[in-house]
Amino acid sequence: METEPDYRFTLANERTFLAWLRTALSLLAAGVALDQFVPDLGAPALRTALGVGLGALSVLCAVGGLLRWQRVQRCMRRGEPLPTPRSGVVLAAGLAVVALVLSVLLLLSS
Repeated sequence: METEPDYRFTLANERTFLAWLRTALSLLAAGVALDQFVPDLGAPALRTALGVGLGALSVLCAVGGLLRWQRVQRCMRRGEPLPTPRSGVVLAAGLAVVALVLSVLLLLSS
């Protein structure tokens, strides 16, 4: 049976979802900026691939945040334990790959 959770928990869940969306927007902006405003950084195809990678992480972040918000809301209404977060692992791994490639590019370009 589902019951309405304390509104403070619902609002906290919503704030967390909005944080995921802000992160997704930041990743998208970083991808566009990398592709459009850093023309001297490596080969154009590699720069575009990194920008697309950041865009893909942005999509994963937004969708993962939405799915997590829905799962947490459902668990709170049913009085079940909260789900284990999974999106953060994917996001961290993707960002580590992008950071590693960008670091190599920066070292090679200087």
